[in-house]
Amino acid sequence: MNARRRKKSARRLVDAAAFGDGDRIRALLRAGADPQAADPEGTTPLYAASVHGATDNVLCLLAAGAPPDTESGHGTEGTPLCAAACWGHTGTVRALLAYGADPDLREDHGTGRSPLEWAMTGPYPETIALLLAAGAQPHDPVARPPVRPPL
Repeated sequence: MNARRRKKSARRLVDAAAFGDGDRIRALLRAGADPQAADPEGTTPLYAASVHGATDNVLCLLAAGAPPDTESGHGTEGTPLCAAACWGHTGTVRALLAYGADPDLREDHGTGRSPLEWAMTGPYPETIALLLAAGAQPHDPVARPPVRPPL
């Protein structure tokens, strides 16, 4: 597949994931779309499906080889697990964890919020409990050194 076709394929896969079109996702994957490829904005298909809580599509992408911890959006959108936890999509959180997503991985290249911190911003006790059971560590401002701005 040439570069132009890969770029179009990635955009179509992200769009299908964002709109919950499982049949289209499966067809694109069969046609050779890369489940790891980001669209031009840096959004991955797995992130798009996770933020919408489309658990079946998340499972399809994970089974096709999408890595569960890849950060989306050039580092400004976050990880699939952060996206799912932010909206309390417990089924999607469960699926990501089952495929090895790190329950303590902070977004923004390690400087942002963790999935647990995102889940705690909303009324999502089931998601919080699931993350804690998976080993997520509550934020301890004393234990975490402050982030210093670059000189």
